[in-house]
Order: sequence, then structure tokens, then C-alpha cells
Amino acid sequence: MEEKQYHVKKNDLVMVTTGKDKGKTGKVLRITKKKDRLIVEKVNMVKRHVKPTQKSKGGIMEKESSIHVSNVMLFCEKCSKPVRIGKKLLEDGKKVRFCRKCEEVIDK
Repeated sequence: MEEKQYHVKKNDLVMVTTGKDKGKTGKVLRITKKKDRLIVEKVNMVKRHVKPTQKSKGGIMEKESSIHVSNVMLFCEKCSKPVRIGKKLLEDGKKVRFCRKCEEVIDK
């Protein structure tokens, strides 16, 4: 079976386009390919009640919850906007992603 390809990768800067956190930006921490979801830093925060253990005190913890891949767009730092991406081949044969608005290469 062919592996899914997304427009975002781990450690990319993305902006949320829909939902309660619309307009927030953050770094992609983890991608779950089976469910088409990703976890973005400081976005979609939820509260979890944690029982005390020998290692942790317990209480109400706040952590990031996953959001669907279709609800985020890659954030171009040069344009300061969420952008669509294109893919192109460089002269050295390396395949890279680029911003469609300003032609800036995103993969360094």
C-alpha cells in the first residue's frame, strides 16, 4: 500500500484555517497518518483529569489535542500568510516544496 503524502511535515510552521483556534499558528509536533490528524504546538488545548501516581502529583492537566490535516495550511514566513505549496526539482536533483505566492523554497 502506498504511503500517504501530506502538504505538511513534522516541525513545519502551520496556521489553523477552521475551528475554534482559527488564525493561530504553531509548529507541527506529531503526525498520525492512519487517522489523517496532527498535533500542533499550543493549538486545540484540552483539559485532562489525571490521577496521582508515584511519579506525578495528578490534577487537571492541559495538553494539545489532534486536529485534521485539512484544517491547517503551511505558513510562509516571508509572506506572513498561510499559503498553498508547490513541488519542484532543483538543479541538483533534490525535490523541494515552495510557496506559490512568493516562490520561496520552504525545505531548506
